[in-house]
Amino acid sequence: MRNTARWAATLGLTATAVCGPLAGAALATPSSAPASLYAPSALVLTVGHGESAAAATPERAVTLGCAPTSSGTHPAPALACAELRAAGGDFDALTVKRDVLCTKEYNPVVVTAAGVWQGKRVSYERTFANTCVKDAAMSSVFAF
Repeated sequence: MRNTARWAATLGLTATAVCGPLAGAALATPSSAPASLYAPSALVLTVGHGESAAAATPERAVTLGCAPTSSGTHPAPALACAELRAAGGDFDALTVKRDVLCTKEYNPVVVTAAGVWQGKRVSYERTFANTCVKDAAMSSVFAF
């Protein structure tokens, strides 16, 4: 009996949390303007040492917002947003610096990006042999 009461309370609270905001939208007048004309673009970027995001502890993390203006804790948000827009939001298509020479030292660095890019959910992870290789491959997006 106690389990049934807990489940009923949990489902009731979940329904209220999910459907509550929708009830206010139904009461909005037709003349209400949308909150924004831009699809959301907000990311959390991390860098850490390790072979995968699961095995690595993030050493640095920044936020990057790109719509309607560049913002966040990223040191160069305008440049990072411009590079992501040019790549169509594809992290693998970011510009690679060709004139960089890196050592063959193996000290893996993993980068991650999670959030929303132009209204679509983004989850990205990539491991590089070392910091030099990461910096040569990822332009300014993961330069923090």
